[in-house]
Amino acid sequence: MGKDNYYSERKKIFRNYRDDLKVALVHDWFLHYSIGGAEKVTKEIDNILTKNYNTPDIFSIVESINDKNKDFFDGRDINTTFIQNLPFGKKYVQNYLPLIPFAIEQIDLRKYRLIISSSHLASKGVLTSPDQLHISYIHTPMRYAWDQMNIYLERSKISKFGLRFFVRYLLYKLREWDFVSGGRSDYLIANSTFTARRIKKYWGLSSTVIHPPVEVERFTFNKTREEFYLSVCRLVPNKRIDLLISSFNKLGLQLYIIGQGPELKKLKKEANSNIKFLGKQPNNVVEDLMSRCRAFIYPGVEDFGITPIEAMASGAPIIAFARGGILDSVNCIRQCPKNKLPTGLFFHSQTQKSIYETVRWFEDNEVWKLFNSQILNAHAKNFSTENFIKKFEAFIENAFEEFSKNNF
Repeated sequence: MGKDNYYSERKKIFRNYRDDLKVALVHDWFLHYSIGGAEKVTKEIDNILTKNYNTPDIFSIVESINDKNKDFFDGRDINTTFIQNLPFGKKYVQNYLPLIPFAIEQIDLRKYRLIISSSHLASKGVLTSPDQLHISYIHTPMRYAWDQMNIYLERSKISKFGLRFFVRYLLYKLREWDFVSGGRSDYLIANSTFTARRIKKYWGLSSTVIHPPVEVERFTFNKTREEFYLSVCRLVPNKRIDLLISSFNKLGLQLYIIGQGPELKKLKKEANSNIKFLGKQPNNVVEDLMSRCRAFIYPGVEDFGITPIEAMASGAPIIAFARGGILDSVNCIRQCPKNKLPTGLFFHSQTQKSIYETVRWFEDNEVWKLFNSQILNAHAKNFSTENFIKKFEAFIENAFEEFSKNNF
């Protein structure tokens, strides 16, 4: 058989193989009260697999999404683990953290040849064989076990009851499992350069960066900019809204904060009258405020950060802490490379003083006038759903081609 005929036959076998391919999609959990960026990425991956291969079977540790949002996967069943049936397992799955590695390893994927996991905690740890292709999209290595261990200890109710040593030992064991399970995938995709660096540091592995999809087409950028600043996030300690409030108390500038969370009551007590808490708002209200704010403020550290992309799609410049995934999406006007256009302004210390001085400089020098809303919108389109689909489809194709060389 000639070389051309050989490769032609291989492609034919591969096409037939792909038509009969059984596909599994695994995510850590689907909770109706917590549908965020990771779940939206998983939904988009589901669409890609259905379009290009076969409709995947869905797996997760627990799920409650079908209780109130049955159309998320078009009414398809989500296969869960034994934690689903434990007391309050669906509502407080994080309380079963010691059991999660064991639970994820009980998922039986023997009949699937292509497994995609979407992991911010454990789903990358599913057990597969050498003749199964496993690609894992990593939102973050296990935060609890690595660089956010001490934050977790501060918040843990168990550690407050004199069991801090036990919790530290638990996190030590989880760190071991996270390291081992991080190497179970055949290919790793990171959601940002920051996450790729964490994967390299904690697991010693390389990964390919594909940024999450953002629905940038939802936003308009041609409204008149007004004098208020905007923040949109969950009100939890690591978002550092407390620093934002203390800064704006001193600045006296108008700040709108959209979001809910356990810190709301405490933050309201700290805020002066120039700061307005708007709670949870529908998409149209968020979109409108983003399209009119003077700037969008982002004081926390995220693995990627979707809301700043949405704000830029709305024509708003970003003021953010210069750490984490934000470095992939925002070009600081003070240090912008010649081949890029500025889209925001960084502060380099996560402190009240640094935020105050940065916003004061932004105000006093009328820096917002230097940003072009149309350019900000065009920049945000680099992170569109369409771009994500193209990159993810190409990645699977290349991985399959390489994988098939050793399996046909």
